Amino acid sequence: MATDLVTPTAVARTDFKGKVDPDWCPGCGDYGVLAAVEKALVELQIPKHEVATISGIGCSSNFPGFIDTYGIHTLHGRSLPVATGIKMANHALTVLVTGGDGDGFGIGCGHFVHAMRRNVDLLYLVMDNQIYGLTTGQTSPTSRVGMKTKSTPFGNIERPVNPVALALAAGATFVARGFSADQKHLTELIKLGIEHKGFAFIDVFSPCVTYNHDNTFQWFHPRVKKLEDNPGYDPTDWDAAMDKSQIWGDEIPIGRFFERTDLPSLHEAEPVLKAGPLVKQEIRIPADIARSFFDELM
Repeated sequence: MATDLVTPTAVARTDFKGKVDPDWCPGCGDYGVLAAVEKALVELQIPKHEVATISGIGCSSNFPGFIDTYGIHTLHGRSLPVATGIKMANHALTVLVTGGDGDGFGIGCGHFVHAMRRNVDLLYLVMDNQIYGLTTGQTSPTSRVGMKTKSTPFGNIERPVNPVALALAAGATFVARGFSADQKHLTELIKLGIEHKGFAFIDVFSPCVTYNHDNTFQWFHPRVKKLEDNPGYDPTDWDAAMDKSQIWGDEIPIGRFFERTDLPSLHEAEPVLKAGPLVKQEIRIPADIARSFFDELM
């Protein structure tokens, strides 16, 4: 007897249009990141009900409201612990974490380090504009020395965090840097990060056109150089990646700095999850085991 087959509907860019339009400043680099994420999900044909987008607080952290996937807008700096819980509860989901340099490398830096150490299988996209945009222009953890802001009117005296070097040192198994104005390149990096089995980190230069007049699109364009254009570069070489992470000036490397695939992700290393995603397992405790537990406590 013939059986009707349902042909899966191809994933389209329109599937991911959020219920509200982005309200970032006109020209903000975050628009380019949103477009690149949508393109990557379409090119990988990942349906929206298989994606969860998690964020903290900040301009870029409004991201989950602008893309139609499962999503949570969490507390300042706390997106990665929430995302870890989601991945451990249902590791079949593609988990994206979005935020900014203040959210991720300031108050959230401790969570950043431990999520990398644990090799949680997710993609962390940081829209790095080198300033606090939502609170109207204070120095951020990645602001350059000498930068004049609302909080440093005579120039920043603190050395900035180096996100790529920090990620390499903390054990991230995929480390990359993109530029929001290079859509094709950023989309490819995001696809690689999603497909990577482990913690994937992409630091994205996403210029703030309102409050950062130093690190503009015009400033970045002649400086960013793709690692992929160097035929001798090996992204499996940790030492070479660390050397490249130290370059900043007339040349700033972007691209895939490092990737290793020989380490299990957190959920792969957890024996309880070998039977499949937790949400699909029978988690009811048998009555005799529950009773013995209560007896032990009483």
